[in-house]
Amino acid sequence: MHDLLIVGQGAAGLAAALSAKELAPKARIAVLDRMPAAQAGGNTRWSPSNMRMQSLQEVSPHFEEDMAAASAGRGDPAYFHTLAAQAPETLAWAQRQGVQFQTMDYFLKAWPTRIQPVGKGAGLLEAFVQSARDKGIEFIHGCQAVQLLTASDGAVEGIVTADGQRLLARAVVLACGGFQGNPDMMREQFGERAATLRPISPGTAHNDGEGIRMALAAGALASGDWDGMHIEPVDPRSPRPAALVLAYPYGIVVDQIGRRFFDEGGALVHETWEAFSRTVHFELPGSVAWTILDASAQDIPGYANAVRSEVPPVQADTIEALAALIGIDPGALADTVSRYNAACIGDPARFDASKLDGLSTAPGFAPGKSNWAFALRKAPFLAFPVAGAIVYTFGGLSTDLQARVLGRHGPVPGLYAAGEITGHFYAHAPNAVAVMRALVFGRIAGRNAIQTTHP
Repeated sequence: MHDLLIVGQGAAGLAAALSAKELAPKARIAVLDRMPAAQAGGNTRWSPSNMRMQSLQEVSPHFEEDMAAASAGRGDPAYFHTLAAQAPETLAWAQRQGVQFQTMDYFLKAWPTRIQPVGKGAGLLEAFVQSARDKGIEFIHGCQAVQLLTASDGAVEGIVTADGQRLLARAVVLACGGFQGNPDMMREQFGERAATLRPISPGTAHNDGEGIRMALAAGALASGDWDGMHIEPVDPRSPRPAALVLAYPYGIVVDQIGRRFFDEGGALVHETWEAFSRTVHFELPGSVAWTILDASAQDIPGYANAVRSEVPPVQADTIEALAALIGIDPGALADTVSRYNAACIGDPARFDASKLDGLSTAPGFAPGKSNWAFALRKAPFLAFPVAGAIVYTFGGLSTDLQARVLGRHGPVPGLYAAGEITGHFYAHAPNAVAVMRALVFGRIAGRNAIQTTHP
């Protein structure tokens, strides 16, 4: 009999395990992960783990207002207030577990400050796993939970594994991610093309929604935006995780017949990348677009941070030659670029990549470009293919501020959840928040779960 079983060895699961062990040093606590030890950790292992913090002591300005805006007013203000209030203390606690933090190089130097663990997600996992082993927390790898064991009153009493083992526990924390790795669930929620979405990392594909499914079967309520996902534009030529191509605001994007289809300058890149990536994957033939830049893009301070692919761009001295190299009709692409260039009527001296500069195309030009609109004239011309890659889904379990999973009649006794398995995101993923909330609410889940068994 375990005092606490935690399903998932990512940031949320490890935070739950460590915080519980601190409160109850003699408790028997185990962390389960479906993957071998070297691959365990889900999304966290591969994540940059950027956090929306101005420093370790304070969240970024306007944090709660930004969360409300990202969720289009549908998120729970109390959830984001708790996140903001507890983030500094939680990161200080993470430091005591051995995690070191650094200021990150964001896509452009003038953008807001973010922090991240040294070593990114893998570094966070390494520190947490070592701390957990030092404290006597048990790890069970290659173990997939498929069902919650419940008593006659609905209280959770443990789990059933894929090989039929029954692991009993006084409480369970689910921290095993969303359902982006499950083609059937993706197809059901987002349509046929969703089943072919590439995962942003190997860990992303391991999150197949089993925690969500078994909690719903045990009477949990669903929450969050089930039509929502965090998806980012990547270079499909690259085998790297998160081979992002984020330079598209400073050029144009075209489909495979050379037509523009999107306002590349509608907002800062982390405010448009989801809509852009969803359009590319779900609406374009072949689910691929091309970012077209001229040589001046490479002079933008921070440009290297905006292209995370190691594969060089396709390059040519003329638009027609570039089109031939990427399989687009040369005349069609040349016409698109010519018409776009003619519509760029503002003063190029106003160009400022670090903010919305208002340098737009002429009224009536469609699709218009709202910012950073300057003519593409400087050879060589560059092209990157772009495809959508899913990071995580929004739909998940309903939880309260104590990280208790909610059912029709209140909290499900003995069941807690944290991280991407919970349904607190709507409309758009708030930038640099996923790992923050995993740590904050993972810690809350662990502390509250163990207090039910060791008051």
